[in-house]
Amino acid sequence: MLIKKLIFSPIEVNTYILYDETGQAAVIDCGCYNKTEFDRLSEFIAEEKLVPSLLLNTHCHLDHIFGNKMFLEKYKTPLLCNAEEEGNRNDSVHIASVFGMKMEMPPEPSGHVDEGDTVTFGNTELKALLVPGHSSGSLAFYCEKQKVVFTGDALFSGSIGRTDLRGGDYDTLVKSISEKLFVLPPETVVYPGHGEATTIGDELKNNPYFS
Repeated sequence: MLIKKLIFSPIEVNTYILYDETGQAAVIDCGCYNKTEFDRLSEFIAEEKLVPSLLLNTHCHLDHIFGNKMFLEKYKTPLLCNAEEEGNRNDSVHIASVFGMKMEMPPEPSGHVDEGDTVTFGNTELKALLVPGHSSGSLAFYCEKQKVVFTGDALFSGSIGRTDLRGGDYDTLVKSISEKLFVLPPETVVYPGHGEATTIGDELKNNPYFS
């Protein structure tokens, strides 16, 4: 599996395009704020001759779903997230206005993913890990074969997600990271929703929230 990271919107969210030798692709957290940004994503997909087959949301805070409508209109893939994120999806237009931003009501998911579910594209399997605390339905997507995990806003390099938004709870987040992420092999590469990649081993040793 190959991984391409693109950074979108004034909130600088990481959008990940995953693809394998079949040419099938999955996108995690389509954060494209406008058509110009979405064109960057589409151009990469076209250049690599990829066929998008899946759109995944780690959670539904506005910055992670800005581009869902444009993506689904163009590629018509399934959209999957956790059912607990419906409140965040419904609130996103209002929250955008609070931040001085504009967005249309994002589309409803076509299905829901929960702890232990497996999602597939091409020859690639991702296991869903439920990691609430930043939001009530936050998911991480783990590829055991390649030892990589996409953690959304649960775990960052040297930090953790904020817990002062809808569904956030500090103790829950620390518990989620400890029980769901820190049990992964230490060499597992962590691809977060913002910022640079890290590893589980590095965060076990150096993350100040767990020292």
